[in-house]
Amino acid sequence: LGNGLIISAVACGHHLHTPMFFFLLNLALSDLGSICTTVPKAMHNSLWDTSTISYSGCAAQLFFFIFCIATEFSLLTVMCYDRYVSICKPLHYGTLLGSRACAHMAAAAWASAFLNALLHTANTFSLPLCHGNALGQFFCEIPQILKLSCSKSYLRELGLLVFSIFLAFGCFVFIVFSYVQIFRAVLRIPSEQGRHKAFSTCLPHLAVVSLFLSTGFFAYLKPPSISSPSLDLALSVLYSVVPPTLNPLIYSLRNQELKPGNSVDLHEIMWLRPEAAL
Repeated sequence: LGNGLIISAVACGHHLHTPMFFFLLNLALSDLGSICTTVPKAMHNSLWDTSTISYSGCAAQLFFFIFCIATEFSLLTVMCYDRYVSICKPLHYGTLLGSRACAHMAAAAWASAFLNALLHTANTFSLPLCHGNALGQFFCEIPQILKLSCSKSYLRELGLLVFSIFLAFGCFVFIVFSYVQIFRAVLRIPSEQGRHKAFSTCLPHLAVVSLFLSTGFFAYLKPPSISSPSLDLALSVLYSVVPPTLNPLIYSLRNQELKPGNSVDLHEIMWLRPEAAL
């Protein structure tokens, strides 16, 4: 509901047609997609006391889940760059984040996520499965499918997973570096209210990104010796359900611009006016 309201508000509100809200619209779409891919099927199975999914349905669920999750993380990285430019390079904001540049960055996020999801899905479902057909999870997840594989070719998928995780870690390093620069700029602001506005949005965003990455890394790279159904379930919920649920709270519900009757400057509400960062 929260992500749906964000999509409607940004699409209908002309004063929200800015780079930050353009990326927020894309983030809400990816969050909505990831939630709708896993949660409805899990609710259906719980309500009807069943635990089955077709082979093609499992493949489709895996593809769309990876597609939406990868898009979400790419957009979180792009949004961090938007914040970095708006605070640390305010005079270059219009040049670096024009409408064409924003469209290209969003398209790159969706396209790279599509390719990533296609590779993982094709690679995973090309493996022969001989260890039963029971997944110890509430949705089709790559580690759970690899446990059913009886071929050494699963090492190819593990290599692809490690490569994707290293790329995600590189994005995380970029996010941390950007926030270090942002915090240094914010600490030079003489106004305590300005510092509070920036920190109150920066820190929750960084916390959600850290939760998303740490639980995802652990879920995909943890050794089999410490694996258990309850731990696998908790990790999967933390990286697949919690971030899409918290993002509307962090980015929008605390943002005065999304409330009826308000039309004020984006940087004044979410961050600070560009001239204040100089």
